[in-house]
Amino acid sequence: MPKMKTKSSAKKRFRVRPGGTVKSGHAFKRHILTKKTTKSKRQLRGITNVDASDVKSVMRMMPSA
Repeated sequence: MPKMKTKSSAKKRFRVRPGGTVKSGHAFKRHILTKKTTKSKRQLRGITNVDASDVKSVMRMMPSA
């Protein structure tokens, strides 16, 4: 039986915390920032938890995590 491979895109975007939650960066912070307010850009800093409804699919992409 071949080994299960981790999706490279998921490996770069997500980290699994010891408690089982998955952390990721915010979306919408890369470009076209001139039309966004300073408040919205400030709130997109840092990291966030992946929503509970998406954790199952993220874990499926990273079988060894």
